[in-house]
Amino acid sequence: MDEEYDVIVLGTGLKECILSGLLSVSKRKVLHMDKNKYYGGESASITPLDLLYEKYGKGKPPESFGRGRDWNVDLVPKLLMANGELVKMLIHSGVTRYLEFKSVEGSYVYKGGKVYKVPADEKEALTSSLMGLFEKRRFRKFLIFVNDFNLDDPKTFQGIDPDRTTMKEVYDKFGLDGNTADFTGHAFALQFDDSYMSKPCKDTLMRIKLYCESLTRYGKSPYLYPLYGLGELPQGFARLSAIYGGTYMLDKPIEQLSYDENGIVCGVTSEGETARTKCVIADPTYFSDKVKKVGQVVRCICVMSHPIPNTKDSVSCQLIIPQNQVGRKHDIYVCMVSSAHNVCPKGKYIAMVSTTVETANPEAELKPGIDMLGPIEEKFVTVSDLFEPLDDGSKSKVFVTKSYDASTHFQSACDDIVDMYKRITGEEFDFSKVQEDLESVENQ
Repeated sequence: MDEEYDVIVLGTGLKECILSGLLSVSKRKVLHMDKNKYYGGESASITPLDLLYEKYGKGKPPESFGRGRDWNVDLVPKLLMANGELVKMLIHSGVTRYLEFKSVEGSYVYKGGKVYKVPADEKEALTSSLMGLFEKRRFRKFLIFVNDFNLDDPKTFQGIDPDRTTMKEVYDKFGLDGNTADFTGHAFALQFDDSYMSKPCKDTLMRIKLYCESLTRYGKSPYLYPLYGLGELPQGFARLSAIYGGTYMLDKPIEQLSYDENGIVCGVTSEGETARTKCVIADPTYFSDKVKKVGQVVRCICVMSHPIPNTKDSVSCQLIIPQNQVGRKHDIYVCMVSSAHNVCPKGKYIAMVSTTVETANPEAELKPGIDMLGPIEEKFVTVSDLFEPLDDGSKSKVFVTKSYDASTHFQSACDDIVDMYKRITGEEFDFSKVQEDLESVENQ
């Protein structure tokens, strides 16, 4: 293993695998190692079901759950925005050739003790019982404004300054009431809390625009989910890296990192062998001294024999419970997948409830979400620490990813990947070159 690499990547979580794939495409020599025996790290899909029971110390799954290998259960469940950054990375990198996706049937929001479908278009907005008649008209005008909004064309701003006008001022301009602002900010813009209201509106308007554009791709909801679970994503990018000469090693314990006289990382030692490198990328579990704890996430995986009530028997969906509706500081996220996505046997459903921890009793904080589910046959609860790197990695050339947040979408994870790629290489990633490069490599 006494070779020199441009990059050594530690951990096979989705972020690490995407960065490994993108850097391999950019002609970097990449070595990718994981102390685990399986791909995916924190973001793995566990199969067979016996492994999930073993991980949570629950004995054996009941026979009524069918064959263990028919289950692929995500540890960190998330959905992909159809027009979002991650889908663009998948398409432009060619990784879609290894994956199949299916749209998620519906997006729902909790308001005043009831579950409502998030309107999928202007027509649904006009018939939705989420709002009264006059509010629907105001909301329709707001949606038209968002769809026309273009950062490169000030004529579309309607007197709003994207960098100065707050989102609250935008809601006020269109006369939207608190309830409409609530589900718009949390179910459309996917904001984590209400602090966005006092910030410049540009980010939130672009998030709502992304949601609307993603909706137009498939109609039912803006979300996609891969067949056989999220574990397929890191493996897809691992294949991409391998095509470009990347080397993968699982079950490799990391014993030591070496630094030169300037404090820059220069080697990684595993099982007595050292590989030299110009930089290291790693998930937070490899560097307890380079990260700070910024909070906790509580997640509950629930196995059921029915879809979530009040979602029109959807075989897959997302449900957001805005923090205001249940007297919290953070939203509660619920998502559900089923045999339609090849992650469990027919007649079974996997629902996941997650939120950012606020109290000394994290599991109790999930109650509003778990109460939405109806009868539960089995549940697996985990509380995870949230870590962020202490610095940007520019001095030591050790770049550490952030932990996965409580949300059920990949938007913040993609922001982290794009930001890290730029910090590591000093340049924006150019997707336009990838497709032709990939075809020429595969045809050799």
